[in-house]
Amino acid sequence: MADEKKLVEAITPMEEDFAQWYTDVVTKAELVDYSGVRGCTIFRPAGYAIWELIQKELDARFKEVGVENVYMPMFIPESLLQKEKDHVEGFAPEVAWVTHGGGEELAERLCVRPTSETLFCDFYSRIIESYRDLPKIYNQWCSVVRWEKTTRPFLRTMEFLWQEGHTAHATATEAQERTEQMLNVYADFCEQVLAIPMVKGRKTDKEKFAGAEATYTIEALMHDGKALQSGTSHNFGDGFAKAFGIQYTDKDNTLQYVHQTSWGLTTRLIGAVIMVHGDNSGLVLPPRIAPTQVVIIPIQQKKEGVLEKAAQIKEKLGAFRVKVDDTDKSPGWKFSEQEMRGIPVRVEIGPKDIAANQAVVVRRDTREKTIVSLDEIDTKVGEILGEMQSEMLERARKHRDAHTYEAHSTEEFRDIVANKPGFVKAMWCGERACEDEIKEKTGATSRCMPFEQERIAETCVCCGKPAKKLVYWGKAY
Repeated sequence: MADEKKLVEAITPMEEDFAQWYTDVVTKAELVDYSGVRGCTIFRPAGYAIWELIQKELDARFKEVGVENVYMPMFIPESLLQKEKDHVEGFAPEVAWVTHGGGEELAERLCVRPTSETLFCDFYSRIIESYRDLPKIYNQWCSVVRWEKTTRPFLRTMEFLWQEGHTAHATATEAQERTEQMLNVYADFCEQVLAIPMVKGRKTDKEKFAGAEATYTIEALMHDGKALQSGTSHNFGDGFAKAFGIQYTDKDNTLQYVHQTSWGLTTRLIGAVIMVHGDNSGLVLPPRIAPTQVVIIPIQQKKEGVLEKAAQIKEKLGAFRVKVDDTDKSPGWKFSEQEMRGIPVRVEIGPKDIAANQAVVVRRDTREKTIVSLDEIDTKVGEILGEMQSEMLERARKHRDAHTYEAHSTEEFRDIVANKPGFVKAMWCGERACEDEIKEKTGATSRCMPFEQERIAETCVCCGKPAKKLVYWGKAY
C-alpha cells in the first residue's frame, strides 16, 4: 500500500500548484522526457501514441474534404523568406539559422522552417498556370522550429510536431469558404474525439497571423481558467500570391492572382487534453484518443486459470485497444498506474469473478464500478466507453460555461480577470489602443471575436466609445 500511495503522491495537487501538477503528470505518466537541447522534448511511446491517433483521426477528416498530403523541405533560403515583408517580420525573433555546412560557410543562410508558407508559395508559383490547375488543397505533417524563450512540454517547445495546410484558389470566395471549413473540421474533431468544447471566432488584427488577411481560431478553456489557442485557420487573400507571382490564366484568358489559405494544429492539443480532463491521480484520456482503452488486471494471477481467462476476455474485447497487465506488481499498484496513465476502463478479473462468470469494470473518470457478466462484457464495455466519451465532453462544456463571465464596465472587467479565472465576454470599440491597454492593465488578451455575436453593452469596456464587437478575453498559455 505504501508503494501505491507513493505513485500518486508523486503528483502535486493541481489546487496547490497547477503548473507543477502539469509537469508531474506529463513526466510521471511517461508522455515525454527532457532532451539535452533546451526547450526540446523526447516523445515517449505513451505520448507519441496519442499524437499518432490525433494524426489518424484528423487525417481521415482532411481526406474527406479533399486534402492531399505532401512534404516540403526543412530549410528555407533567406532570400525566399524575405519575399513577404510582414511574414518575415512576424517570425524574425523566432527563426533558427543554418550558416555552415560541412565546416564551410554557406553562400546564403538557410532558415530552419518555423512554418512553410514561403516554400508552398514558391512551389505554387511554378506549378499553377491555368484555372484548370486549381484548387490546390495540400497539407503536410512535419515538425517546425521556433526559438522560444520560455518552454513547457507540448504547450510551447522549440521544435514541435504539427500539420500545416496550404491551399490555392481561383476566387476570394473559395478561399474564405475553405478557411472556415477547416476551422470547423478542427472544432468538430476537438469536440468529438478529444471531448473539448471550443469557442470559434476571428482573431483581432493585432493577434492575426503575420501576412494574413484574416485569422480564425478555436479557443479552449483549461481547468485552471486559462485559455489555449488550439488551432488556427488563415485567409491570406492574394497578398502572398502577389509577393511570389502566383498567377493563373482564367477562362477569359486573363491573368489573375490566386487566393490562398493556411491552417495548422499542433501537439499542444495533447497538453489541452491533459489540462481539461486530468485530475490529481494523473491523466484522464477520452476513450477515442486513448492508446489503450481497456486494461485487464488479473487478481491473484498465479492461481490456475486466471491469466487464461484474462486472455480470453482480451480476445472478446478485440474491437477495442486492450492490454493485459500481467506484470508481477501488486493489483493496487496496477490500479494506481492505470489511473496515472489515464486508461479509460479497467477490468478486474480474479478467481471469485471467474466462478461467478463476471468481471468488475471500473471507469477512470468517475471511478464507478460495474459488475458485468462475461457473456456480455464486450457490449457493456463498449457502452461504458461511449458514455464516458460523451460525459467528459459535457463536463468540460459545463466547466467552460461556468467560468465564462460578462463584463459591462472597466471596473467589472478588471475585477473578474483578477479574481475569477476564465473567459470574459466584453464589448470592444475595435481600436488597437484599447486592446493594448487591456493587456497592459490586466494581463488578459483578446482570444477571439466569436462568430455568434451578442450585444451585451453599447460601449467599449475600455474607453467607453461605441462598441463594434463582442470579444472573448482571457489569460492564456
